[in-house]
Amino acid sequence: MDEIRVLSATAILGYGFPDASFEAGLARRPHVIAADAGSSDPGPYYLGAGESFTDRTAVKRDLERMISAGRRLGIPVVIGSAGGAGAAPHLAWLRGIVDEIAAGQGLRLRAAVIPADIDRETVLQALRDGRIDAVPHGPQLTAEDIHASTHLVAQMGTAPLVAALRGGADVVLAGRAYDPAVFAAMPLLHGFDEGLALHMSKILECAAIAAVPGSGSDCMLGTLRRDHFVLEPLNPARRCTPTSVAAHTLYEKSDPCRLPGPGGYLDLGDCVFTQEDEHSVRVSGSRHIAQPFAVKLEGARLRGYRTVSVAGARDPFFIREIDTIVQGVRDRVADNFPDIPPGSYDLLVRVYGADGCMGPLEPSPRPPGHEVGIVIEAVADSQDLADTLCGFARSTMLHFGYPGRLSTAGNLAFPYSPSDFHAGAVYEWSVYHLMTADDPLALFPITYLDYPGDPS
Repeated sequence: MDEIRVLSATAILGYGFPDASFEAGLARRPHVIAADAGSSDPGPYYLGAGESFTDRTAVKRDLERMISAGRRLGIPVVIGSAGGAGAAPHLAWLRGIVDEIAAGQGLRLRAAVIPADIDRETVLQALRDGRIDAVPHGPQLTAEDIHASTHLVAQMGTAPLVAALRGGADVVLAGRAYDPAVFAAMPLLHGFDEGLALHMSKILECAAIAAVPGSGSDCMLGTLRRDHFVLEPLNPARRCTPTSVAAHTLYEKSDPCRLPGPGGYLDLGDCVFTQEDEHSVRVSGSRHIAQPFAVKLEGARLRGYRTVSVAGARDPFFIREIDTIVQGVRDRVADNFPDIPPGSYDLLVRVYGADGCMGPLEPSPRPPGHEVGIVIEAVADSQDLADTLCGFARSTMLHFGYPGRLSTAGNLAFPYSPSDFHAGAVYEWSVYHLMTADDPLALFPITYLDYPGDPS
């Protein structure tokens, strides 16, 4: 093969894509249709709770169109990080959707299911063997962290996906996976350069976000050749430019020239981005540097339960004194509940208009505007205790006295009644570490499912 074409349908399965863009991609005769289905960006809740952060109806709509197109063209469909977080309940959830699609359309196909769950004893043994490292600036892993995790997954690389395609899979459903892996698997199966394949896939994982204007709900085509690749949005309203593609190459990276992944890193120091035509960009010079194989481990544990109250304030004297007021509320909560150890709960106050996004890292924490938004959040071991702490903090701030205060009716405006909301269980990352392994396949067993098609 002189080239291989990879169709990225959408940035995350369930985000949707225009039919016109998708059909334009299919008209280019791709060799594979792929989509990443998950991310750790929404935080640890979805892994810990075993729930998807994408809507089932939206996911089924995307996947149904992708599988139907794949069967029509006789090409595979590859999905990674099933159900958002890629643990056993997420993979089972996505497999159930495929079951419905196959039964509803009477499809005859072979599906490969690749779980990413890793048992605790395997991780504990790796910890004892010194084969687990913290990510930069992260804490060292402990046995307690491992035992506390409700779900533990390892982020698979390309090898299990390549093996599934080699095994004749028409649909590949993978648990937690390195984002570019689902796009790079088919090129690597056919012997294309690993550096170019992974770099192209790194950009394809977000579909048309690398275009101008960018969108995570539109399609992108990647054409990989022996010494370069070309990226092309499939919506005529979008175009790729060297700047937009190079900028997305820097996406989610701490080093502009090195992008680590399972089994090595991408060396992008010699990359060249060239405008190919009005809409597409050619990229060359990407190299993959092999290193000992390692996987990223992800685990989440229950932290407690959350109650939230949302309010606003626009008195200039209140805004001027906001830091003093927030600290006064904290002190009053601690004073009113002396039997609750301070370290056993979290009371957070985010002031939007001041430091609501950046917190203590905000370089200009003084609110410059005429109003601020305030989110009071309590996290405790029980929902009842979180309710109590949030409600007391909210009422204290509502009537807190401060210099220059004129009105005694209340300091806060509440957009909702009731003013306090149960946000439910709170999970935190318990495992976010790197584990070396000898075999890139051993941790990820493949099961094949054969759907018989319409018996009529």
